[in-house]
Amino acid sequence: MAELTMSPSEAPATVNQAALSGVRFLVSRRIEELETAAADLERDSANIGATLESAAARVGDLEERWHTLLLKLPDVEPKSIDTMFRHLANARADLATAEERHADLDGRVRALRAEQEMLRAVYRSLDDLAAAGAGRDEGTVKLRSASRQVFQIIEEERMRIARDMHDGPAQSMANLVLQAEILERLITRDPSLVIRELRDFKDGVRGVLDDTRRLIFDLRPMTLDDLGLVPTLRKFVKEFAERTGVTASLRIVGEEERLPGTLEPTLFRIVQEALNNVRKHAQAETVEVIITFQPTFVSAVVRDDGVGMDLPSIEAHLDGARNLGFISMRERAELEKGRLEIRSEPGRGTEVRISVDR
Repeated sequence: MAELTMSPSEAPATVNQAALSGVRFLVSRRIEELETAAADLERDSANIGATLESAAARVGDLEERWHTLLLKLPDVEPKSIDTMFRHLANARADLATAEERHADLDGRVRALRAEQEMLRAVYRSLDDLAAAGAGRDEGTVKLRSASRQVFQIIEEERMRIARDMHDGPAQSMANLVLQAEILERLITRDPSLVIRELRDFKDGVRGVLDDTRRLIFDLRPMTLDDLGLVPTLRKFVKEFAERTGVTASLRIVGEEERLPGTLEPTLFRIVQEALNNVRKHAQAETVEVIITFQPTFVSAVVRDDGVGMDLPSIEAHLDGARNLGFISMRERAELEKGRLEIRSEPGRGTEVRISVDR
């Protein structure tokens, strides 16, 4: 089984002038590519902006008609109310989709422009080094790359949270507002109908609350601070199994105990990222999480029976934007001076192991 081991780099190397010249050329090419890509995205964003204006106008028109209809209650047929409600809900969904697409394009444009500015600064630094006849320490290059990767990871996480908020609680609450308006108008017309609608309304509020709690848990599980790593993982693994249909289990080896400093959040986030990878890519039927407490070390293992992966290819492109999950796990492990190992082969599942000395 192929193995990918990631640990902190040890010895920096010196970049000679020929290599420096090559890097400058590659950086300049990348700046040109980013300019072309950003221009294309800006054109797409302008087109979506026009669609967004049209969708907003349609929503405004339907909302005005909706409020006019409500003013006519109780003389309006329930079917007419239901039809108008559906039209308005669909229009709001279309508007939300256009807004999300527009925001996504704008975010990508900003990310490209930010990378351009960063690369221009790098290019100026390379010019200074070339003029001074200085070499570049490989550690500095890695530091710049790592910083960019960290920002990419943070931005992707923010986009994921914003997307989850928009598709979950935000959309549900918009529908709850519409339901509340119906209840307000129907309360004097048919109390029995209002009771049924209130039951649906309560279920909707409960769903929004559940979605919000899930998002809060993803951001920072409160149980991690209050109860520790193992209780938090028990909850997370159980909910992972319920959401995905994958048979997931948690096994504890050794005597369970609280861990100092940032070690518990680090282990949790690595396990979380590994399970997210299982959900997205592994096509697994079972996954096992093993936490081992020993006097000299603590470790976490996530092992699945999925389709596996081509680790040599992953390792060759580890610094690419598509592998931010692996980079995130690696960076977290290095911050704790830990050792991250990933073992996998196509068709033979994947094992992610993080071990930290105590």
